[in-house]
Amino acid sequence: MARTPSPKKRIEELRAQIRHHNEQYYGSDQPEISDAEFDILLRDLRDLEATHPELADSSSPTEAVGAAAVTTFDPVQHRVPMTSLDNAMDESELRAWGDRVSKGLGDQPVQYVCELKIDGLAISIRYENGVLVQAATRGDGKVGEDVTANVATISSLPKKISNAPEVVEVRGEIFMSIAAFQKLKAEREAENLVRIENGRAPLAVPVNPRNAGAGSLRQKDPSITAQRDMSLWSYQLGEVVGGPEFTSHHDTLEFLRTLGFPVNPEITIVDSIEAVMQFCHSWQERRHELPYEIDGAVVKVDSLAQREQLGFTSRAPRWAIAFKFPPEEKHTLLRDIQISVGRTGRVTPFAVLEPVFVGGSNVGMATLHNRDQVAAKDVRPGDTVVVRKAGDVIPEVVGPVLAKRPKNSTPWVFPTQCPCEVKSTLVKLDDVADTRCVEPMCPFQRDQRIIYFASRGGMDIEGLGERTVFALSDAGLVVDVGDLFSLTVEQLLTLEGFAELSAQNLVASIQASRSKPLPKLLTALGIKHLGPAASDSLSSHFGTLDAIASASAEELAAVDGVGGVIAASINAWFAVPANALIVSKLRDAGVEFGRVVVSTLPQTLVGKAVVVTGTLANFSREGAEEAIKARGGKSPGSVSAKTFAVVLGESPGASKVTKAEQLQIPVLNESQFEVLLETGELPN
Repeated sequence: MARTPSPKKRIEELRAQIRHHNEQYYGSDQPEISDAEFDILLRDLRDLEATHPELADSSSPTEAVGAAAVTTFDPVQHRVPMTSLDNAMDESELRAWGDRVSKGLGDQPVQYVCELKIDGLAISIRYENGVLVQAATRGDGKVGEDVTANVATISSLPKKISNAPEVVEVRGEIFMSIAAFQKLKAEREAENLVRIENGRAPLAVPVNPRNAGAGSLRQKDPSITAQRDMSLWSYQLGEVVGGPEFTSHHDTLEFLRTLGFPVNPEITIVDSIEAVMQFCHSWQERRHELPYEIDGAVVKVDSLAQREQLGFTSRAPRWAIAFKFPPEEKHTLLRDIQISVGRTGRVTPFAVLEPVFVGGSNVGMATLHNRDQVAAKDVRPGDTVVVRKAGDVIPEVVGPVLAKRPKNSTPWVFPTQCPCEVKSTLVKLDDVADTRCVEPMCPFQRDQRIIYFASRGGMDIEGLGERTVFALSDAGLVVDVGDLFSLTVEQLLTLEGFAELSAQNLVASIQASRSKPLPKLLTALGIKHLGPAASDSLSSHFGTLDAIASASAEELAAVDGVGGVIAASINAWFAVPANALIVSKLRDAGVEFGRVVVSTLPQTLVGKAVVVTGTLANFSREGAEEAIKARGGKSPGSVSAKTFAVVLGESPGASKVTKAEQLQIPVLNESQFEVLLETGELPN
């Protein structure tokens, strides 16, 4: 049994680890662990030092801010130290800080300024007589790096300010927007594909906006920084000579605005810790609405006199605290890369991970998208990787932590054979990123087609989930979706997990699906490129499945929302003999081929496209879309210039919200949506 190290030895180990990770994060912009894992190390050290004060050391990382400036740039001595903030990891710690503030002020009334905690790089920007003369990183709080030439390339930063004090030092956060990060990432991945084709090693792909932004700011060539589209939010004054007198923090923010500096519009003043908590929780839920990344909220006492009274600890002000949101990125081991085959034969690589808790749930697998993405990111089995799960999206492997890559690592090679029993050759067409299994009898495709047919978006057959489909397929009871309707209770009872009642319920659910409307049936067939919206249009236009099957490509393409690609795919599907057999089985089973539901509701939304994102209280997602369609409207899955309005529920898709804002499309809440359904007009 391994011995537990002594407190002294453990403290020494933690200090060494934290110094190393500080250097990787602040000095090299190449962190080896996530922020959450670093916070745990720092907390462990603080707890041990508090328990063993005899082991205190003024040089401990708990007494320092950031890391020492590196030698890449000239050092800059901060005239006013740039302190860090203590963190509150949950509500109880935030309330405890509020209690300390109240106690320190003798129960004076307190106003708090609540700000978003931008996930970027702290910066000090100095102006003398209105001219930008110096910009420096925080460094260790006392000495930073001179990055003046690079900061001067930020378009939102004024290079000269009028009516300025003799000296004004502006402090803020330099960051890379999500759009700028995605652009940089895509460019690097595209460059890597070219490098791989030419036999050269791929370059590291930035894993998040913070690291990409920090690396961009430290470029020796300022023209490279200028290409990266960096941004700034200013949030504080440092040294000021000859300026006005201030009594509150929000006065200083207003002063920064008048000088032309960008100040975040989401800053709020509140008068209780309860209101502070509401601000923090609200933005924790809404963080993906923003076009930039935040990792928490910052809370400050507003009164400058009260700040003076509260003072500082050795490393942080007592009058401010950072409330950290749960992490959406973690580091874990990539055990293996495997592939899955979908209903259309598309082959998707996925990561088998050492399970890790991230974004509110345990993650053991994550998508890798396609073979080009694996190559461009250069992730390999055995790597320590960054895993991200923002909101409710599918977990994604962002990239490797190169500093932890095993020395004998080799690039992963995409398989050339399908893992199914047919062992067909996998094909990658030159003009697309997807790799496909083109063998129609591939059992993986067969099973996924049946699963899709039974899904909520298709025939919505309750009780026919993935596990049951696999069992039916393995037993040879179902070869295609047409076989579902001949299943009997007796056959189901031969499968493990089925009892009399569950078998009867499944057979009843399958039989009930025979009367589903034509758009549901058409979508459930799983024809490539054909989704619910085009299925609705085709059903309304042609009236029956037979009419759609016999229509020419030109006739199909002429239907609103269909076009040439979908039309060609429909023609190709019905021309396959195996698919013709499925249609025949469905017909023999009594599945309705011509049930088109005609709405009797007022057609208030004819010609209008309404996008729904997030969770509504009185509508399911499908229910909201059906309500729009029943009134003559369309409910596409994405926002475009043709969108009439966007309906916003809880936990909406960030990209849809951002796109609506960019295109200035009206955004409605649920009650406004109900007015729109009734009147067809935007509420006042």
